Amino acid sequence: MSKQPFQRLNTTDNLPAHLRHAVVAIGNFDGVHRGHQAVLQQALELAASQGRPCVALTFEPHPRSFFKPDEPVDRLTPSREKSYLLEILGFDAVIEQPFTAEFSALSAEEFVETILVKNFAASGVVIGYDFHFGKARRGTPEFLVGAGKQAGFSVTLVDAFCDEGAAQISSSRIRDFLCDGDVVQAAGLLGHRYQVRAEVVHGRKLGRELGFPTANMHLPEQTHLKHGIYAVRFRRADGTLYNGVASYGRRPTVTDNGVPLLETFLFDFSGDLYGELATVSFFGFLRGEIKFDGLDPLMEQMRQDEAEARALLAAVKPLSPLDQKLSFDGSVDCLTAAHP
Repeated sequence: MSKQPFQRLNTTDNLPAHLRHAVVAIGNFDGVHRGHQAVLQQALELAASQGRPCVALTFEPHPRSFFKPDEPVDRLTPSREKSYLLEILGFDAVIEQPFTAEFSALSAEEFVETILVKNFAASGVVIGYDFHFGKARRGTPEFLVGAGKQAGFSVTLVDAFCDEGAAQISSSRIRDFLCDGDVVQAAGLLGHRYQVRAEVVHGRKLGRELGFPTANMHLPEQTHLKHGIYAVRFRRADGTLYNGVASYGRRPTVTDNGVPLLETFLFDFSGDLYGELATVSFFGFLRGEIKFDGLDPLMEQMRQDEAEARALLAAVKPLSPLDQKLSFDGSVDCLTAAHP
């Protein structure tokens, strides 16, 4: 039987027949970092050994954002980007379960009976060692193991995944590194470069007047990436890659405390990018924001930033096959076509 196209669904109700009896990896998987990949790879291997499809069950919005709407989580990978990563890893589908008041009220027993048994008829479930579910998080990993034995599906618990310094990899640690501008350390934990995706919008066009035209993008308000200058790669909607240097911040030399903006100068490019959904991958932090005494010293520093970014990007190598696909391959980006 030929492999079915990847599917991105928002409910476990009435699953397509080919996704029933799947091996299911459950979690938020924000960032799809190396710790998550340990869980996801276990699921893929189990599904392959059983000849079953492999499905990721995630939750939208992030449960923490649901319970604390005034403190939304700074998402490392919004839902569309996360599903794209899961497709690249080899999953057959991702189900983005709406995390509503009704869903959050399900007991642990109801979650098992309704979601895993009735809707999925799951053959196996793979979770991280600390995954909890059901009302008041009463569903523990141990509870799920016992429920699986009764219902007839296997449960695989994956231990905490640590970095080379024996510290546990977590989305929170990655966010902390990004707050410090340390995109190299963040990438080491992610297993791929941190990236953002947004529409290219019109700006003041001052960069064009200075000889450094930029593609401008507004990032989500809760983005906590340190303001400063970065060496980056810019992926257009058709998959074409360009090296570049990007400024994220409030442009202190030319404006007063404006809305943060990501402004990317693409090397060796000319053309119109307005309205495109583009992706920027971060490879290195060059310096923090500086308020210059006029435009001449700003332009001189921009020339230095360009030279430093070119040298840095000329030496980079992919961190993993996933990183190769995201930030090095010049192939058409299936995210645009398959993940509207």
